[in-house]
Amino acid sequence: MKRILRLSALVGLCLISLASVAQSRKGVSILGDSYSTFKGHVTPETNVSWYSTKIDTARTDVNQVSDLWWHKLIRDNGYRLVRNNSYSGATICNTGYGKNDYTDRSFVTRLTDLGSPDIIYVFGGTNDDWAKSPLGEYKYSGWTREDLFQVRPATAYMIASLIERYPGTEIVVIVNSDLGPDVTSTLKTVADHYGVGCVMLHDIDKKSGHPTVKGMSQIASQIEKASKQI
Repeated sequence: MKRILRLSALVGLCLISLASVAQSRKGVSILGDSYSTFKGHVTPETNVSWYSTKIDTARTDVNQVSDLWWHKLIRDNGYRLVRNNSYSGATICNTGYGKNDYTDRSFVTRLTDLGSPDIIYVFGGTNDDWAKSPLGEYKYSGWTREDLFQVRPATAYMIASLIERYPGTEIVVIVNSDLGPDVTSTLKTVADHYGVGCVMLHDIDKKSGHPTVKGMSQIASQIEKASKQI
C-alpha cells in the first residue's frame, strides 16, 4: 500500500514538474494573413485558410502545418503556440480588395483575440499592398472610424492597441519582401515610432505570391536572426 502511495506521489510530482516546464516556455500568438494560415490550425476555425493538406503543386509545395514559418520558429526555439489568429486575404486596415469593407477580418478587428502570449508576431500588410488600400496619413492618436479604413492610421492604431491590450508582451512586426515602398515604409515607420521589433524580410522564395517550403524556412530563420538583435 505504501509503495502504491509513494508511486502515486512520484507521478503527481512528475506531472506538476511537466506542467511547470510547459508554463515556463514562452507563449507565441500570431496575428496574420494567408502566409500564416493552415486549415485546421487557425483560431477561430471560421477564419479562411490558404494552405492545407490538399496537394496542389501548381500553387504551392506547402502541404503540412510543420512547413509553416511559425511552426518551425516555435519548434526550433522551444516556444508554445497560444493562438494563431490569421485570415487569408485580410488587410490591416478595414479596406480590402475592390474597396470592400473588410472590417470582419481586418487586423484592427482581430487584434483583440490573441489569448495571453509572451510574444506577438504581426505579419501583415501584403494584402493592403496588393489591394491598393488607401494609405492615408500617419496618425498616432485620436483615431476615427474613417481612419481605420486607411493603412497608415490603421497600422498605428493596431500597434498602439496591442501595446495597451497586452502589457509586457513583446511585439514583433514582420515586413514581407517584395512589397511596394509605401506599405513597406509604413510598417517600418510605425514600428519604429512605438519602439517595437521590426523584421525586414528579404529574398523569400515564393510561388503564386506565397512562401514555398524553402520560403517558410527562410522566414523563420530571418525572424530568429533578427530577434537576437532587437
